[in-house]
Amino acid sequence: MGSELELLAEVVDHGFNKASWHGPNLASSFRGLDAQTAARRIHGRKSIWEQVLHTAYWKQRVLNKLVGTQRFPRPGSNWPRLPQNITASAWKADQQLLHGIHRQLRAAVADLNPARLWPELKRMIYGVAAHDVYHAGQIRLLRKLLGEAG
Repeated sequence: MGSELELLAEVVDHGFNKASWHGPNLASSFRGLDAQTAARRIHGRKSIWEQVLHTAYWKQRVLNKLVGTQRFPRPGSNWPRLPQNITASAWKADQQLLHGIHRQLRAAVADLNPARLWPELKRMIYGVAAHDVYHAGQIRLLRKLLGEAG
């Protein structure tokens, strides 16, 4: 069996973009959506796009605990605002933002000095994976409410 850090990195990946037994991970939950659908709000809920930015923001917060503070590149916090112009290129850029932050987070977890793996840090790393799975479920529900297959 691998090290605890390898296990944590694997857990982070399974919540985000690796096949898991529980169903869709975060990345697969919004795959194939166009910008207009991703930005659409229904029944007072946050949009799929807002969910994507929210998960990117919290991945950045955990990453900051591992490697030092880096500013989140989008305005707002917790629930960053959507761009003024809802375009395919803006939607693609925000998806790439989430994927990029995930890659950085995954690398930071894998490279973490085991002596720094304090209980609260370990809880945050497990938590970011659980957060991804939670929002994957939220996005799947929104897709259903929007009449989108996926």
